[in-house]
Amino acid sequence: MLGNDQSQPRNLPPSGAGEQVGMPEPQRRIVHVDLDAFYASVEQRDYPELRGKPVAVGGSRERGVVAAASYEARRFGVRSAMPSVTAQRKCPELTFVKPRFDVYREVSRQIREIFYEYTPLVEPLSLDEAYLDVTENLKDIPYATQVAREIRAKIRQETHLTASAGISYNKFLAKMASDQNKPNGQFVITPEMGPAFVESLPVGKFHGIGPATARKMNELGIFTGLDLKAQSLGFLQERFGKSGTHYYWIARAVDHRLVQPDRIRKSVGAENTFEKDLVGFDQMKAALQPIIDKVWKYCEQTGVWGRTVTLKVKFSDFQQITRSRTLMGYVDSRSALEQASIDLLKMLFPLEKSVRLLGVSLSALNTDDEPESTQLSFEL
Repeated sequence: MLGNDQSQPRNLPPSGAGEQVGMPEPQRRIVHVDLDAFYASVEQRDYPELRGKPVAVGGSRERGVVAAASYEARRFGVRSAMPSVTAQRKCPELTFVKPRFDVYREVSRQIREIFYEYTPLVEPLSLDEAYLDVTENLKDIPYATQVAREIRAKIRQETHLTASAGISYNKFLAKMASDQNKPNGQFVITPEMGPAFVESLPVGKFHGIGPATARKMNELGIFTGLDLKAQSLGFLQERFGKSGTHYYWIARAVDHRLVQPDRIRKSVGAENTFEKDLVGFDQMKAALQPIIDKVWKYCEQTGVWGRTVTLKVKFSDFQQITRSRTLMGYVDSRSALEQASIDLLKMLFPLEKSVRLLGVSLSALNTDDEPESTQLSFEL
């Protein structure tokens, strides 16, 4: 039960091989917990002089990026992943704080222990958010909303931080629900609410649909979940590849992905396929910059670091190669990641073919208990 009313299992369409149309599937109870402005909130907790003030965690130098912004800073339009110079321009009173990832990791472990008091089925997404399957929770609490409320209260009691939660019958909707009542709130999407909730959403609000994909959908006349639902599976697969299948089902509020607590992250990376093939070292070096930014932003936000840098190259004839370099220590700055990536690129020259795709990834990571290998979506 998600809330205070009894809900029966529903017949859901298949989402993968081996599932049959019309086979009843037990309703799951999924909670998505998201710490509110996590890094910035930890800094405000530990340094009282920062409380109530606009705070950005990250570098304040020219190439610095905001890893997290307090809610006071967000009122000025400051957001994570924003260049620090832009953030300072939007909020002249902004205070920059250097990240303390060792502290964030420790707090994250503390919060995860709270999760495990309720269920072993915990799937961390990063240091500050996780999915929990509480269908059969360890405290035999009948309502997922009550589980979420207790977890949030315990997080506040033990860490003096606030968390928001989304509760629903699948992961996609639980994630969408957690954004509804931020900060320090929760929201439930019941099976009765799910389809209408999705239909009313602009596609740009869908978790997993980035700005470029949203623009492409808009160009095709797809603006809302209802518009997306009106498209055939073949149409979406033709225009969005494998992702088209995912879009087809989430437009119907269907997501059969299980909460997976035992996945191990092996690498994190980003890549981009270019509209026009690249030629020449300078052109490729410039094209790598936003890809490197994407990977480094993820590292800053999650506290995940790696020692092995891998450059992925796909040529115009679709031949694909990779080149890697393992460093003595962890890549600890964007400039170090850029240097290693550019050095790997230099080793390929001279090139006889143009390049249609470039990618950068980090492996040999500093943690073995985070989620599985993550390929960041990257769109230009």
